Amino acid sequence: MPQSLAQLYVHLVFSTKNRTPYLQNLDMRERTHSYLGATCLHMGSPPIIVGGVEDHVHILCRLGKGLCVSDLVRELKRESSKWLKDQSSELSNFYWQSGYGAFSVNPGHLESLNVYIATQAEHHKAETYQNEFRRYLGEYKIEYDERYVWD
Repeated sequence: MPQSLAQLYVHLVFSTKNRTPYLQNLDMRERTHSYLGATCLHMGSPPIIVGGVEDHVHILCRLGKGLCVSDLVRELKRESSKWLKDQSSELSNFYWQSGYGAFSVNPGHLESLNVYIATQAEHHKAETYQNEFRRYLGEYKIEYDERYVWD
């Protein structure tokens, strides 16, 4: 086949270092989400939605066919960390956690996941980030060591 064709959707989840609530300011949070989405687009991975709350983000995007997930996440974290630190002296100590979660998404589930990400603030009134992440790991049957998931 002379063409390389791909349609891979990925749901990325990562938190701030030690889940520090750096993104409490709603305007800054929304601008951060926009910046992350623009970075995805720049890397050839069009975002569907970026959302989250004060201590973590969810990114649903179509993975570019020339990228691997780890390169995308590394660039997202690097670029957004630099950008955030330039936005406010209050964010001079901003860092993302070292790890991340990356989950494949069936195209038939895009709409419901889009709604889920859009309503993160409401969702997290009932479930913590840690429990949410453990639930994802369970749903995807990913084995993990609790000692190394959080930083």
